[in-house]
Amino acid sequence: MENAKAMAKEREKLPKKETFMQGVITLIFSQVLIKLLGLIYTLYLTNREGFGDKGNGIVAAGYQIYAMLLTISSIGVPNAISKLVSERIAVGDHKGGYRIFKIAFATFAIIGLVGSLMLFFGAHAIANLWLQIPEAEMTLVALSPAIFFVAISSVMRGYFNARQNIKATARSQSLEQVFKTALTIILVEIVAIISHASTQWMAGGATLATTLATFSGFGYLYLYYKTKRGEIAREIKSTVNYKYERVVTIIKKILMVSIPIALTAILSSINKNIDSFTVVRSLKEFMPEDMAIAQYGILGGKVDMLTSLPLSINVAFATALVPAIASAKAKKDKKTISEKTSFSLLTSMLIGLPCTVGMIIFAGPILNLLFPNASAGEVILQISAITIIFTILDQTINGALQGYGKLAIPTIALGCRCTGKTDIKSDFSTNTTNWSKWSSLGLGSLSLSSIYYCNNSFKKKYKIKFEFFKICCKTNISSYYNGNLLIF
Repeated sequence: MENAKAMAKEREKLPKKETFMQGVITLIFSQVLIKLLGLIYTLYLTNREGFGDKGNGIVAAGYQIYAMLLTISSIGVPNAISKLVSERIAVGDHKGGYRIFKIAFATFAIIGLVGSLMLFFGAHAIANLWLQIPEAEMTLVALSPAIFFVAISSVMRGYFNARQNIKATARSQSLEQVFKTALTIILVEIVAIISHASTQWMAGGATLATTLATFSGFGYLYLYYKTKRGEIAREIKSTVNYKYERVVTIIKKILMVSIPIALTAILSSINKNIDSFTVVRSLKEFMPEDMAIAQYGILGGKVDMLTSLPLSINVAFATALVPAIASAKAKKDKKTISEKTSFSLLTSMLIGLPCTVGMIIFAGPILNLLFPNASAGEVILQISAITIIFTILDQTINGALQGYGKLAIPTIALGCRCTGKTDIKSDFSTNTTNWSKWSSLGLGSLSLSSIYYCNNSFKKKYKIKFEFFKICCKTNISSYYNGNLLIF
C-alpha cells in the first residue's frame, strides 16, 4: 500500500505532456519556418548566376539518391520508435520504452554508418551509370556523412515524440534549417569565388551545407536529451507493468514496425527517382544534355519545392497522429482514434485544396515573382498542383494507419501508385512537350485511388468511422467558390 502511494506521488511530480493539438501546432510553426527558410536559399540558388536550373538539376538528381538511402536507413524510424515507445508509456512502462530507445539508437547508428559508406564509395558509379549526370558525383560525396547523423537523430526524435515532447523535434528541425540556409549561401559564394562560378562545384558546396546542418540538428537533440535525463530517470522510477524482453526480440519488433513504414517512404522516394532516372535520359534523345538537365531542374527544383510547401505543413498531423493513435489503441479508446483522425483529415483538406486551386490559377505570377531570372515551368506547376490534395490526404491517412498498427496498407497503396507512374512515364516521357503534364495528371488519379483504398480498409476492416467524403464535399465546395472569387 505504501509502495503504491509512493509511486502515485512520483507520477504526480512528472511534468505534464503536450496535448495532441499542442504538438501539431508546434510542428506546423516549425514546418512553416523550415519552408520559408528553404524558399530563401532555393530562390538564392535559382537566381544565382552560374547556378540556375542546371544547378538545381544536378542537386536534385544527387539528392534523390541520397534520399533513397536515407529512407532505407532512417525514414521509418521516428514513427516506428514513436509507436513502440508510446504503447509502453500508455500502460505505465517507462523503463521498457527507454530500453527500446537505447537499443534502437545503437541499431540505427550501425545502419546509418553503412548507408553513409555506401553512398561515399558508390558516388562515382551512381552519378555516371545510374543518373548519367557525372556532375552529380561531388554532391553525392558531400551528402554521404549526413545519412549517419540523420539516422541517429531520427531515433531521438521518435523517442521524444512518443514522450509527447514534440517541441524537441520541431526545434531541432528548425535549427537545422537555419544552419542549412545560412551555410548554403556562405559556402556557395565561397566556392563560386574559388572555382570562378563553376556550376558543378557550387552544387557540391550547396549539398555540403546540408551535411553540416544535419550535424547541428543532432547536436541540439543530444543537448536536449542531457537536460531531460533527470526527468527520464524519474519516469523510469515510476514504472509499472514493466515487461522484460531480450535485445534480439526488441530489435525484431523495431524492424517489423520500421521496415513497412520505411518501405512506404522508399516507394515515395522511388516515385521521385523515376523522374531522376527517366527524364534526363529521355530528353537527351531530343535536345542537348544541358537543356535536358535544365528541364529536369524545373520539375525537381522549382515545381517540387512549391508543391511540397503544403505537404510539409500537413506532415505535422501525420507525425502527431502516430503516437496519439498508438496510445489510444493501447487503451482501447476507439472514440479518440475516430475523433483525431476525422479532425486531422478535415484540417488536411483545408490546407490542401486552397493551395491546389491557388497554384493552378496563379502558377505564372508565382514563378515570375519568385524566380525572375528563371521563370519557366508554368504549365508543369499547374498540372503538378493537382497532386497536392491527394498527397496530403495520403500523408494523414498513412499516419493514422501506422499508429493503429496496420502498416501494410499504405505500402500496398503506394506500390500501386509507383507502378502506375512508371507505366505513365514509359508512355509519355518521349513527348518533349507533354511528358511532365501527363505524368502529373496520372499520378493525381493514382493518388485518389490509393486514398480510397486506405480509407475503405480503415473503415470496414478495423471498424473505425470517420466521415471522409463528407469532409471532402464541404471543402471542395468552399475551394470552388474561393477560386472563382480569385479569378474574377
